[in-house]
Amino acid sequence: MPQLLPGSDLYFLLWDVARLWRQALERAVGSSGLALTAGEVRTLANVAHYGGLRQTALAERMGIEPMTLSGFLEPLEKQGLVTRSVDPTDRRAKVIEATPAAFEVFERLRVPVGSIFDEVTTSVGPLSVETLEALLLAMRGALGSVSAAPTPAPAVLPKVA
Repeated sequence: MPQLLPGSDLYFLLWDVARLWRQALERAVGSSGLALTAGEVRTLANVAHYGGLRQTALAERMGIEPMTLSGFLEPLEKQGLVTRSVDPTDRRAKVIEATPAAFEVFERLRVPVGSIFDEVTTSVGPLSVETLEALLLAMRGALGSVSAAPTPAPAVLPKVA
């Protein structure tokens, strides 16, 4: 099959790997016995990793709508896994933090998620994993620059008769 656009083979490969990785993690969360959805665990992981962000900044970082994030945060807050507090620099904004109980969730997920990681990375070896991480970081940085650039107006395509 011909390449649709430059880089489309890489695009589809990255998309498939991300989709399959997410499905494996969803199965791990589902079998963990935790009363959390995969979306809630993803949210909790982002809060723990990027703690102290405003709710809107966290939604942007996760690539989801603020209302979607709010739907994930409510049960996490009810379970005592995150706190939402008023931002001291802007009383209209909420700052999200993980609680110590959140890290107990990660302890419960350490073995099932670790076995997924081991299964995925064993075939390529540690040096390849380090190289892949470096390449993806570089690509993320470049895409961040592209995302910050103004979006050109869409081209008007001619009508096909």
